[in-house]
Amino acid sequence: MLKKIKAKIQGREQALRTVEGWKAQGLRVVFTNGCFDLLHYGHIHYLAQARSLGHRLVIGLNSDASVRRLKGPNRPINDQASRQLMLAALEAVDLVVTFEEDTPFELITLLLPNVLVKGGDYRPADIVGADVVMAQGGEVKALPYIEGYSTTAIEAKIRQKE
Repeated sequence: MLKKIKAKIQGREQALRTVEGWKAQGLRVVFTNGCFDLLHYGHIHYLAQARSLGHRLVIGLNSDASVRRLKGPNRPINDQASRQLMLAALEAVDLVVTFEEDTPFELITLLLPNVLVKGGDYRPADIVGADVVMAQGGEVKALPYIEGYSTTAIEAKIRQKE
């Protein structure tokens, strides 16, 4: 079972071959990205919704260095290997690819998903890579957030109890 989960964690070149294979089979590939530091109800709900928009769900995961640049020196709470494995273990997730940059633009440009998805605090036109996906005939969607669920809120709650 662990071997099957770990097989979902791929580098860029292997991920490209995997995604191209799915597309060749006529499968609709959905892409989303994030830090997914403390996996919570909101993440699971969001990923299940994203997966329902296609046949395969690819997660672009911010590397540890990328998370630190975006979220500050105390993040991530969970290291990259832990975050990769947790995401790959989810039934809704078909592929996890880590990126070092601050945005997934290069990864999106490489994989060219059929559908690009982000959380509801984005407008589709403002989503990184939206122009690339739409230019090749794909769709861009913003899914609603579930209020009250965020890594930042969980972190604050933990700090209150200390």
